[in-house]
Amino acid sequence: MIRQYREADMDQILDIWLSASIKAHAFIESAFWKSKVSEMRDVYLPASETFVFESGAQIAGFYSLYENTLAAVFVAPSLQGKGVGTALIDDAKSRRECLQLTVYRENDPSIHFYKKHGFISLGEQIDERTGHPELVMEYYG
Repeated sequence: MIRQYREADMDQILDIWLSASIKAHAFIESAFWKSKVSEMRDVYLPASETFVFESGAQIAGFYSLYENTLAAVFVAPSLQGKGVGTALIDDAKSRRECLQLTVYRENDPSIHFYKKHGFISLGEQIDERTGHPELVMEYYG
């Protein structure tokens, strides 16, 4: 079930974000992601519309929208490949006519996932926080 985020979800969301970020971005030191947990908790999540995929009492994944930007889509590593990400993307697409996102160029599995779901690449830029190149992608429904 996908539902709107509640404050009680925060710890599970942060755990998913951190573990999935470290897994998907092996090309960036894990210490970088660990240093960003408080920013996620205090800045990014409160500024976004966040929705969670709940399975029983467990959060399996989440996504965050900031205006027309799909700012985050994360699935617990142990639950990846089971349709949770697709359900989250489909829900996000139902809430916006157009979505943009950025994804690290080195993150091939995520780029493939987004292309499979109708996103196209608009170009490339450098992430100022990490120095790594990222693609700017867009979905227009």
